[in-house]
Amino acid sequence: MIFSSAKRVFGMLACLVIVAACGNEPPKFDPDAVKVEGGKEATTGGVTNGTSIFDAFRGDKTGVKVNRFLWTASLDVLDFLPIQSADPFTGVISTGYGVPPGGGRAYRATILISDPALDARSLNVALQSKGGPVAAGTQRAVEDAILSRARQLRIQAGKF
Repeated sequence: MIFSSAKRVFGMLACLVIVAACGNEPPKFDPDAVKVEGGKEATTGGVTNGTSIFDAFRGDKTGVKVNRFLWTASLDVLDFLPIQSADPFTGVISTGYGVPPGGGRAYRATILISDPALDARSLNVALQSKGGPVAAGTQRAVEDAILSRARQLRIQAGKF
């Protein structure tokens, strides 16, 4: 009997401590949290200091900014390949096997656009045939075609 009374008292104290720990003080605005220190604006999707666990479930800070001209040019140049997945938030385009017009060999590609700059370093193309990876010259020719098409799209957009 005494043991069950002590158990109830302990349970009530535990609940009281938990409820007392919950404050009703509103969060304070930190002006340093919104300052831009300089450099490029980029979101990497990683966890940084000062974030909470709930930031992982918010969709506003994930992804990499991609160059729209490289994205569109990649889809234009490799339009003969069926798209399996395209994620503009991470900058990855994955395709299935397809035969280029006038060719006899099937290829598939994975494209990674890793930066908002219209630059060769922002574009990574991995080509594969059914027999394995393709020659470096073929891969470089596809990258050059995508970059050339992206420059054309940028010039066309500048006219408007």
